Amino acid sequence: MLLVLASASPRRAEILRQGGFSFVTRVSKADESVPASLSPATAVRRLAQRKGLAVDCGPGEVVLAADTVVACAGQILGKPESDTDAAQMLRLLSGRTHHVYTGVYITNGAQEVLFYERTAVTFYPLSEMQIEDYVRTHEPLDKAGGYAIQGRGALLVRRISGDYLNVVGLPLARTARYLRDFEI
Repeated sequence: MLLVLASASPRRAEILRQGGFSFVTRVSKADESVPASLSPATAVRRLAQRKGLAVDCGPGEVVLAADTVVACAGQILGKPESDTDAAQMLRLLSGRTHHVYTGVYITNGAQEVLFYERTAVTFYPLSEMQIEDYVRTHEPLDKAGGYAIQGRGALLVRRISGDYLNVVGLPLARTARYLRDFEI
């Protein structure tokens, strides 16, 4: 069986490599918009499935797709569109606990698995200078919630409860268990 990662995320690819998986990448061109009224769990499952279904799955192939969002104070935070947007997200997260949701979709064309993982992350209170300094690194720009826990964003995090790799972008241990069912 050939594993196909339906993602352009270098973080998801690195997580899979860390887990010892061999795979090819086919970037999904799926629409990533969802109604604001959806819960974070529903939104990430819907997006992961949409991404997975947008990638061709041939005989002997298993497609893996994922999507991650951050939820805080009733808001879903995707990737910031600008430095200003990133700074606003970080102000919202400052001194608070938020949740990171990753939806995962796996299919071989005949069967499918769809699930999500949720991890709680608590930030230290952040000063305006800390926020500005972090935003200047440009690290927040392509990360859900405007931070990278595996990078300099780790300096913002007081504690996490749950799967660390879920916060990075793929709950590897749980995903691996499902991949076994697909003979990966």
